[in-house]
Amino acid sequence: MTSRTSLLDAPPTSRPRTLARWLLGGVLVFAGVSHLTFAREEFSAQVPGWFPVDDGPVVVASGVVEISLGAALLGWARGRVSVGLVVAAFFVAIFPGNLAQYLEGNDGFGLDTDRKRLVRLFFQPLLVAWALWATGAWRDRPRRR
Repeated sequence: MTSRTSLLDAPPTSRPRTLARWLLGGVLVFAGVSHLTFAREEFSAQVPGWFPVDDGPVVVASGVVEISLGAALLGWARGRVSVGLVVAAFFVAIFPGNLAQYLEGNDGFGLDTDRKRLVRLFFQPLLVAWALWATGAWRDRPRRR
């Protein structure tokens, strides 16, 4: 009988993946803090006009989520597979905000032209890939046999 990898008890991973996970964790913590402090207005530009909740609570909630995810990436190596999957899902979940920023022509973070906003959309899949690779989430996920 072979041992199975658990979402909550992943084996150690390579140094490059660990460094990439720590970097992503740091980026998420920084982004989350910026949601709550100096960049609140910039993040408001990413909340779609059709979203049924006011911008303020959405920006605060997403900031708290980003801080939590970043901290989990930094401090929970054994749970990195589950955290990586959640971070990747988070990046997918916030994509409509990036798309709305493009479609609605909202300026934010220096994205003041349609071209810049369009180019940014192509970076979201890279964030998803970064989360999955850095945590080994795709490679080390439990598999059914």
